[in-house]
Amino acid sequence: MPSVPAFDPRVTPARADVAAKALEGKVASARYVEGELREVVEPQAPLRGAPRPDAPLLTEALKGERVTIYDANGEGWAWGQLAADGYVGWLPENALARPGAAPTHKVAALRTLAFPGPSIKMPPREALPFGARLAIARVEERMAVTAAGDHVPAAHLAPLDADEADFVAVAERFVGTPYLWGGKTAAGLDCSGLVQIALTACGVVCPRDSDMQERAEALGTPLRSAPEFYLPRRGDLVFWKGHVAIARDPQSLIHANAFHMAVAVEPVADAIARIRAAGSEITSVRRTAG
Repeated sequence: MPSVPAFDPRVTPARADVAAKALEGKVASARYVEGELREVVEPQAPLRGAPRPDAPLLTEALKGERVTIYDANGEGWAWGQLAADGYVGWLPENALARPGAAPTHKVAALRTLAFPGPSIKMPPREALPFGARLAIARVEERMAVTAAGDHVPAAHLAPLDADEADFVAVAERFVGTPYLWGGKTAAGLDCSGLVQIALTACGVVCPRDSDMQERAEALGTPLRSAPEFYLPRRGDLVFWKGHVAIARDPQSLIHANAFHMAVAVEPVADAIARIRAAGSEITSVRRTAG
């Protein structure tokens, strides 16, 4: 049986040629560096498994997120670790900059537009996803003005410390969103991305991948009953190997899945039977407080 690695490479900034200074003496590497803090300045930035645009998408970083960069390849890609969930990978350097003013607000709409001035007739500068973080300098009538001078509809923002009350309701807003492996926005997301963004909106620190979520004690109490006797309750996280869904009520689940190629609401019995037919059974259920 292969040994389990002491450090999960998905969240450990270590390669054979370079690693974070904090890991010196813990992992083997040719050199150790302190790293430099950067901020995501694009609406969303792909974090990929290799420094090329066609490499697998591991996850996405949203505008305003911080990332520590440990290496750059000189060809437009930087390798580092996201501050929010610890994920490690390659990001386009043009999506990063030195940190500016600290974020004060977050996007609370599925998507909003940033205009270069106060008029909505001006061509938008960019579209911002749910959860993006902004430093707001002031509010002028119905527009919030960012530290960079962009104008964003104030109704689409919430203070950074304002948590949503129901993560299931947050997930429900994404119904119909296309399925995208590694995605985390209304343009496309995957099963664990949906869970992460919904729980994060409620102030719950949530890991990125479904196997990490299944092991995360902060995400609820594991049910001890056998899966065949499982009675869903709103807010339950239901896990299969490589997949996670959220119970809406005793009859239905919401999940981003490749069968529907979208975030879909599906009867519990149908989902269990369909996934069982594909060769997978429920591995566990976590009962959240939601």
